[in-house]
Amino acid sequence: MNYFPWLTIIVVLPISAGSLIFFLPHRGNKLIKWYTMCICIFELLLTTYAFCYHFRLDDPLIQLEEDYKWINFFDFYWRLGIDGLSIGPILLTGFITTLATLAAWPVTRDSRLFHFLMLAMYSGQIGSFSSRDLLLFFIMWEFELIPVYLLLSMWGGKKRLYSATKFILYTAGGSIFLLIGVLGIGLYGSNEPTLNFETLANQSYPVALEIIFYIGFLIAFAVKSPIIPLHTWLPDTHGEAHYSTCMLLAGILLKMGAYGLVRINMELLPHAHSIFSPWLIIVGTMQIIYAASTSLGQRNLKKRIAYSSVSHMGFIIIGIGSITDTGLNGAILQIISHGFIGAALFFLAGTSYDRMRLFYLDEMGGMAIPIPKIFTMFSILSMASLALPGMSGFVAELIVFFGIITSQKYFLMPKILITFVMSIGMILTPIYSLSMSRQMFYGYKLFNAQSSYFFDSGPRELFVSISIFLPVIGIGIYPDFVLSLSGEKVETILYNYFYR
Repeated sequence: MNYFPWLTIIVVLPISAGSLIFFLPHRGNKLIKWYTMCICIFELLLTTYAFCYHFRLDDPLIQLEEDYKWINFFDFYWRLGIDGLSIGPILLTGFITTLATLAAWPVTRDSRLFHFLMLAMYSGQIGSFSSRDLLLFFIMWEFELIPVYLLLSMWGGKKRLYSATKFILYTAGGSIFLLIGVLGIGLYGSNEPTLNFETLANQSYPVALEIIFYIGFLIAFAVKSPIIPLHTWLPDTHGEAHYSTCMLLAGILLKMGAYGLVRINMELLPHAHSIFSPWLIIVGTMQIIYAASTSLGQRNLKKRIAYSSVSHMGFIIIGIGSITDTGLNGAILQIISHGFIGAALFFLAGTSYDRMRLFYLDEMGGMAIPIPKIFTMFSILSMASLALPGMSGFVAELIVFFGIITSQKYFLMPKILITFVMSIGMILTPIYSLSMSRQMFYGYKLFNAQSSYFFDSGPRELFVSISIFLPVIGIGIYPDFVLSLSGEKVETILYNYFYR
């Protein structure tokens, strides 16, 4: 038994150290940035250390568990713990947040508040990935919305207030369903409220009630994931947010919805999940095609990348719906892989905007010659996004394909149909990805412009791009590194609930 409260420290450290930012001297923008950077790096190293030395991969049970009574009045506990499912997203959160802080270096307006919000978001995200109590999960889930709203409405583009309001209406609306589901499950069948994940995983419900709970949770996670038709807040939010915020949104926030689907809908409500999984697969397939074809029609560069995110999330939904080891592992790998690729593309879109001050693709062109480094990184990561073999996206999507094909749950004809439609989606991806690169970097439109203000990527920006590119290649060549984290847990979920 490990008595040191590793997880509590990891969850509380960013926001508590972040609140000291307000006591730093007001004029020292650089000091604030370095201080935030140091907190992020220290937190990432601490997390990595705790997981390397105190987490056993071959054990599917909850590890590093902590359980403290928090509010006596209604049996509310501070319960944290991690297993193979949450370890990947937590490390991803640390990695992307550290790089997003580095990407936000040019932000000078209200620097203290900006960096505090980044750290508050960090705490909320790690808290929701590691909580083992339903109410605590809900609180962390909600807590995370406030920093995003403020980052959007204060440091966004021209339509920032519109997109911030739309974001909060959608996500807070989804959270109402989450709260109803949490209270319903917690209060069902006993006088004492039970909110502990372990206890709830062994509880059974009448089928009709389980379906109602399932739909409530599904709506909440569908808004965050985003699953069509609840996705419309995402392109607006990405189109207006500062690119460091976009990195956090694409890299981590969307993954919280997918994580919730596996953690709550699959683990706690397995019977309803097996009823709904064919529908999930149909929606996921439609989403891949719809978002890929919509992406092609977007003039705004960041909106085009946002729709590509929606399209890639379709693979995660299909993997979750396939109810096979292979499919679920593929979904988890896609969560991690798209976290890196999505964050990198938004970062590069933001840095090229810093150069050209243009957002619309039809106004760009001929950028390859004045900014060759950004062009090179953008091209490589566009290839990663269109699932080029040797990159992480390819492995993840391939494993999801295998998961669907080998699933025992579906007949042969639906499986052939779904794989056929998915492959159409995979053909559409290169079309919008490559046309985006062509419109930005080729041609002569800006080549003849005054290129005196076009300076290429500096050391800081190169460092961020290469830091994200390395894991993308690493996972593409050796995916076992990520799959070994979640493998045991995935087998346990499926064996316990779906094969008994």
